[in-house]
Amino acid sequence: MSWTDNLAFEADMDGHKIVIDAATENGGNDLGVRPKKLMLTALAGCTGIDVIMILKKMRIEPKAFNVIVEADVTDEHPKHYSQMKVIYQFKGKDLPLDKLHKAVELSEEKYCGVTAVYKKAMNIVSEIKIVE
Repeated sequence: MSWTDNLAFEADMDGHKIVIDAATENGGNDLGVRPKKLMLTALAGCTGIDVIMILKKMRIEPKAFNVIVEADVTDEHPKHYSQMKVIYQFKGKDLPLDKLHKAVELSEEKYCGVTAVYKKAMNIVSEIKIVE
């Protein structure tokens, strides 16, 4: 990761550029994402990829799929996430709820390395929502 200007940095991850910066109220120029929020994205991406891979093996393909991660931040420094909630939002008709639960469980308990690490530091809860 390379410092570019003021509080901004640019990371090269597998040939993809990610800009990280602080908000203007914290002295940054808001040129990129906040580093702590990348933790939420990492969790959503890791478990989301797992769930879709597992569902494809089950020959289930939702019309749409979103992973939303909400988190509680401590008030004291160093401010960190004390809990995360992962919302798995599926869209489609006649989606088998038992198989959706199984795919999420396999990701959370067996495959997602990000979930495994985060569980050691905080409480993680999840919820499955189906939108038709």
